Amino acid sequence: MTHLFDVTVIGSGLVGSSLAIALQHSGLTVALVEAAPPPLREQPREDERNLALARASTTALQTLGVWPRLTGTATPIRRIHVSRAGEFGTLRLDAARAGVDSLGAVVPARALAAALQQELDLCTRIHRYVPAQLRDLRVSADRVELNLQTPDGETTIATRLLVGADGTASQVRALTGIGTDTIDYAQTLFVCSLLPQRPLDGLAYERFSDTGPLALLPLADRRAGFVLSVPTPEAAAVAALDDAGFLAHAQQRFGWRAGRFSRPGRRSAHPIRRVVAQGLTAPRCVLVGNAAQTIHPIGAQGFNLGLRDALTLAELLIERHRGGGDAGSDALLQTYAARRREDREGTLAFSHGLVQLACNPARVLAPLRSLGLLLLDGLPDAAGGIARRGMGFRGATSAYALGVRP
Repeated sequence: MTHLFDVTVIGSGLVGSSLAIALQHSGLTVALVEAAPPPLREQPREDERNLALARASTTALQTLGVWPRLTGTATPIRRIHVSRAGEFGTLRLDAARAGVDSLGAVVPARALAAALQQELDLCTRIHRYVPAQLRDLRVSADRVELNLQTPDGETTIATRLLVGADGTASQVRALTGIGTDTIDYAQTLFVCSLLPQRPLDGLAYERFSDTGPLALLPLADRRAGFVLSVPTPEAAAVAALDDAGFLAHAQQRFGWRAGRFSRPGRRSAHPIRRVVAQGLTAPRCVLVGNAAQTIHPIGAQGFNLGLRDALTLAELLIERHRGGGDAGSDALLQTYAARRREDREGTLAFSHGLVQLACNPARVLAPLRSLGLLLLDGLPDAAGGIARRGMGFRGATSAYALGVRP
């Protein structure tokens, strides 16, 4: 007999795990399909990727019970400094000015993954298929049948709602026939940690140039996360630099606001592409996170946007279940798409527009950019609105981001 679930989540990355945790006490029957077994829990290394979490995300993770596991590794962001190389305008965002103690926090990606995994291990009501891969699906009037490949062979389960949280190359998206719009930014992102001469003390930098954006993020132990984008034709040469050469390149691109850079960690490189699903839903199916939209990392919007996808969906599913409704109904999917529209479209437009404007080498734009930043910096209402959106409060805000379990 085929097991029938209310909700099946494909993908146990950061977004998929967050959704499953949010549904643990919902009363819904939930399955989580994980392509690979959880990695060995290693101690965080200073050279790992780091995530800038918006305030809405840190509050949501607190609501989910995950945040207490991160307090030892999370570093608050209290101020943000935005500028462009060679231009005089700056925009400064300050938590105190916004009336909060922090605008968000920087967390090692590995630490967040481990914290989510530890919480997920306590979710005894979630049925986990691990390792298992989605091979095929068939949609009928009241369910979706899924063929899963496991080490013991093929198995079939059914679900009222199928959630694709399986990343940029989403199998769920492909099998449901949802197309994508893709932009290759012809940039490669280098990520590492390093030691700035001047302690950042909660200050994050976002800096733009003709060759792409870069960021410096505060970490524990006076270290900083460094994010550098370079034109892809230059990526091989940058990757080949030794530590001294890379530090010199980083210093030349960033400048001296944080003093001299030293002690770089191991670097990793990531090509930057924007892959946006042409729709969020198909019959009895919905996309969240990178399966729905993979965007330029400028402004650190990607995971924050995906988490808001997951928690908005969780909230709607819980409301629908309490009313005795069908988790995969067209009405629920339409409500979800409408609820996410303003936040998603606004974030997509902001991310792409910022790349096009802030990194455009046209000299005529230089004074306009500088004057724009100065104007925004000098108007409390304008800076406050930017800070609020940067903290993840755009459009309909999930209850989890307000500290409330639905």
